[in-house]
Amino acid sequence: MSQDAPDAVPPHRLSLVVPLYNERDNVDPLLAGVHEVLANYPCPWELIAVDDGSSDGTAERLAAEASRFGAHVRVLTLQRNFGQTAAMQAGIDAARGDVIATLDGDLQNDPADIPRLVGRLLNENLDLVVGWRRHRRDNVWLRTIPSRIANRLIGNITGVRLHDYGCSLKVYRAAVIKQVRLYGEMHRFIPAWMSVQTAPSRIREEVVNHRARQYGESKYGIGRTFRVVVDLLSVYFFLRFLTRPGHFFGRIGLASGGAGLLVLAYLFVQKLWFAANIGTRPLLLVGVLLVLMAVQFLTTGVLSELITRTYFASSANSSYAIRPDGSTELTAEAGWRMPHG
Repeated sequence: MSQDAPDAVPPHRLSLVVPLYNERDNVDPLLAGVHEVLANYPCPWELIAVDDGSSDGTAERLAAEASRFGAHVRVLTLQRNFGQTAAMQAGIDAARGDVIATLDGDLQNDPADIPRLVGRLLNENLDLVVGWRRHRRDNVWLRTIPSRIANRLIGNITGVRLHDYGCSLKVYRAAVIKQVRLYGEMHRFIPAWMSVQTAPSRIREEVVNHRARQYGESKYGIGRTFRVVVDLLSVYFFLRFLTRPGHFFGRIGLASGGAGLLVLAYLFVQKLWFAANIGTRPLLLVGVLLVLMAVQFLTTGVLSELITRTYFASSANSSYAIRPDGSTELTAEAGWRMPHG
């Protein structure tokens, strides 16, 4: 779908989710830009701005702009700074549309790309379209190179190969993304998490415009690459062993126990047939430790299976807390920006 023909899509409702943290100067141009792009959007849409505990007056500026534009602009204010992942999860939970689009609040994502990504999602029957910032307008050493390293690592570990995992401009089918729970700093791994709920063939990427930051400063730098490496360990475990953690620990336990039993069997033969003195040999200690490690890993596997069953049987807990503002709960039909005409 071209940008000039936003009406070539099936009927739907669109929810835009924008997490913001200390982006006060970007609020006005962000909301104005979204409304300019979607002024003639043929389907109902809403904008959910999530203030992630900002300390620079972002929440107040959002509230003022929301009252100016109307009820279709909703503001969620988190109790404190929970992080971008929790803020994004809060917006996704609050979204009521059939399609959910996310973008950053720093004006580097271009809202003009949203109709095109939505069109591709619906017309090609996809579940996720990821923005690809092919021509980035960032500092090469602090953001571009770390991002490329992170993308390569994530693709190799998760098996979902994309050019740009870190682009916040993404469009989701709501029924699928709402089945994914985001914690910690896992927003950069959303395509990998989505692959648990849908086929990788229903995840595609689309080249999008990327603009240089005009106001404020980036909250990320070279240090995020090292956080990605740590987070990847968790992603690898959850993607492959979330429903069967006993297999993960069991493999280690069986390998350790097998090696330990081989060592002890060797020493047993030495003692029984060759009358060797094995009581002071370090190899005996190694064999005993390997067997004990095996018992511990196998026991941990059993316990992790019990915890997993409890996890899936219990109700999901949120990774954020929204400050109550006394606003009236919106009905399913209220608070939408309806198409003109």
